[in-house]
Amino acid sequence: MEFDPLDMKNYRIEKLPKMQKSGFERWMSILGGPLSVVMFVLIYWFSDISFLNEISTEGLSDTALQRLQALGTDGFSRINYAMLAIFVAAIILWITEAIPNYLTSLIVILSIVLTGVTTEKTAFAQLGHPVMWLNILSFILASMLVKTQVAKRFALWFVLRFGRNSFGVMISFIVINLVLSAFISATTAKAAILLPIFMVVAAIYGATGGENRNNFGRNLVLQNLFQINLGANGFMTGSGATLLAASLIAGAMGETSFGYTKWLVPALPMSILLILIAWFVGTRVVFRLKPEEKKPRIEGGMERLRQELHSLGPMKTEEYKAVAIFVCVLGLWATETLHGISPTAVAFIGAVVALIPKFGVVKWNDVDIPWHLLLFSAGAYTLGAGLDASGLPGILVSTAFAAIGISQQTPFWVLYLLLTGTMLFSALLFQSKTMQTLIFVPIAISVAQQFGYPVMSLAFPVAMLVGHVYVLPFNSKPAALLYTTNHYSWSDTFKFGIIMMVISWFMIILWGETVLRWLGYTNGVFF
Repeated sequence: MEFDPLDMKNYRIEKLPKMQKSGFERWMSILGGPLSVVMFVLIYWFSDISFLNEISTEGLSDTALQRLQALGTDGFSRINYAMLAIFVAAIILWITEAIPNYLTSLIVILSIVLTGVTTEKTAFAQLGHPVMWLNILSFILASMLVKTQVAKRFALWFVLRFGRNSFGVMISFIVINLVLSAFISATTAKAAILLPIFMVVAAIYGATGGENRNNFGRNLVLQNLFQINLGANGFMTGSGATLLAASLIAGAMGETSFGYTKWLVPALPMSILLILIAWFVGTRVVFRLKPEEKKPRIEGGMERLRQELHSLGPMKTEEYKAVAIFVCVLGLWATETLHGISPTAVAFIGAVVALIPKFGVVKWNDVDIPWHLLLFSAGAYTLGAGLDASGLPGILVSTAFAAIGISQQTPFWVLYLLLTGTMLFSALLFQSKTMQTLIFVPIAISVAQQFGYPVMSLAFPVAMLVGHVYVLPFNSKPAALLYTTNHYSWSDTFKFGIIMMVISWFMIILWGETVLRWLGYTNGVFF
């Protein structure tokens, strides 16, 4: 049967071509396993890092020194060797994907226990971390949206209502992505929901991928990729990485949780501004739209979307219930300072109501929880617990700063630019923003503590950059998924992505000097 570019069923994830690994990626996966074992053995049993004992404690915060003294050492101990060996081996396995990421996480948890970095109770308890529960519960709430088709109905209605030309289409998807980001904490889930819709819209404007690429298609798909990630950055519950970052910062500040609005107020406006800048850069600079690309090219194209919306029928009781539950959950999240109920407890309430037999709108068998991703997250959190227990980030940061000549006299702006720049551009090498968050947020916390600055002044600007994983197809799951649409090349995504990454760096510097200073998070970047 002839391929119908306007049939949404043709763009279901299972029908998209699987992205094949390049020759380099295949070699990485082959060599990753042996290399991780070799590095673990070399670091744990044969390396000599005793020189760190002489310089690593210089400038450490009182908290870090107390932690080291509790371990019975003034410097680099066997526990530090073990933690460094596990950390390096885990990073190699995660980057090369020599084995599944969830299996790497299980090995990390076991290794941390067997080497005595931390106790079984601490290591195994990470699966019950409040952030883990918030992830699980968010997937239940997201499944409710998918099962009742509220998300699809909203997206179709919005495109039909406001997407009558290329400008309207682009703005429609900006609004859709921001709204979905407030409710769905899985960026891959958002990509899966929206992909069939924007693929049909691209076809209506003459872009069907491959030999039929055009700048409208390039813009539509790459803009959605950027919006999916940056929309998540605007909300503490937008992704697992933002939840993890908030949890790490709250823990460092001695707080039980990080306020929802404390993240929302500075982060959402910046995300919206960057999304609008990306729209301008994409459509007016990098992939300028030709006059013929600004109007629908397939007759009756929008009518097909209207038929798809019509096939959903009138709003059902379950859909109204789903909308009511989500509005209540979002309202309670936004007013945490008034009632004191944590975001996790609020999500619990929403999930329980959604699952109540007869009254609720979703059954357990309808819930799509990616346990492999949750096991990966549990391993990441356990690695973070090990880093905290061993004091390794503080030691390595102090040593690295001493080596490059950064001392207590170093201006704040140097630290700010160094940490935010490293966080941002390191995303080019990573396959997981959760892993990136796990590495760089604790480093920012350690630097702030060692130099006597408030934790928020350095850790929060770094945390606001966790969603910049869009430059290359392997940088995140949404990036890999959308690359298979064949609407753009590696050079296309790199050109657009690297420009936005540089702009984002300037933006976080501007934000530190203005918005974050006005809110009291920093004293300004150049004070």
